[in-house]
Amino acid sequence: MTKILVPVKQIAVVDEDFELRDDGKDVDPDYLDYEINEWDDYAYEAALEIMEAADGAVEVVPVTVGPEEAEEALRRCLAKGGDRGIRVWDDDLVDANPATIARVLAKVVVKEQPDLVFTGTLSSDRSYAQTGVSLAAELGWAHVAVVVGIDWKPGDRTAMLRRELEGGVIEELSVECPAVLTIQLGINTPRYASLRGVKQAKEKPVQEWSLADLGLSGAELASGASFRVRRMYKPETGRAELIDGTAAEQAARLAAIINELRGAA
Repeated sequence: MTKILVPVKQIAVVDEDFELRDDGKDVDPDYLDYEINEWDDYAYEAALEIMEAADGAVEVVPVTVGPEEAEEALRRCLAKGGDRGIRVWDDDLVDANPATIARVLAKVVVKEQPDLVFTGTLSSDRSYAQTGVSLAAELGWAHVAVVVGIDWKPGDRTAMLRRELEGGVIEELSVECPAVLTIQLGINTPRYASLRGVKQAKEKPVQEWSLADLGLSGAELASGASFRVRRMYKPETGRAELIDGTAAEQAARLAAIINELRGAA
C-alpha cells in the first residue's frame, strides 16, 4: 500500500510569566503548556486529503520524537484519521536539535518505506525550519519547501506542486518520488476531530521505538550534533515615558532625557 509518513511535534507554549531552568538552557517545564505544532497540523491534513481521495489506498502514519506525554500529539492526529502512529524516544534525545531529530526520523523512514514524507515548514516554538530539509539530506531524497498545493495520487512517479515564494509569487514545479515536502500554512483547512474520532484514537496502536530499535546510539548522535544551546536568557526590557505639558515643557523634558543618556554613556 502507498504510504505517507507525517512527522509531528508537540510544541511547548510558554506562559506569560515564566522562569528558566537552573542550567539556563531552556524554560522551566512547570511554566509550559503543550499542543501540536500548527504547521504539522496542516501537513497531516494534506496527507489525509490524499488518503480520502484515493479511497483508502494510501496509509497515513504520524510519527513523533518525544517522551511519553508527546503521544498526545499522535492521538490528536489519529482522532482525525489514520490507523496507527509511531513514537520514538530515548533519554539521550533530551534537548536534541533538528539535525539529530532528522537522523532519527531518517531511520524511521528507512524502516517504514513511505512514498512521501510531509513535515511542517517550521515549528512555532523554535522556528528553525530545519527538520524537513535535514531529513531530505539524510535520506538523499528530493525536497520541496513551503508547499501550498499538491497534485499527486498513488502510483504517480512525480508530484505536481505549488510553493510560496517572496512577494506572494507562486512557483509550480514537479518532483520525483520519493520526496520530502515541507508544508506551509493555508494549504488547507485542518479539520476538527469528532468525539467519536477522539474515542477511537484511544484504541489505535502507537508503536514505541527506542534508539536501539533504529540501530542508533546516544553517543553516535551526540558526536554528530550540529549545534547546542549555550544559554537562554530574558533580554533587558526598555522603558518609555509619556511627556505631557506645553510644547516648551515637553522640549525641556526631552532635553533633560538626552542629557541623562549622554551622562550614562
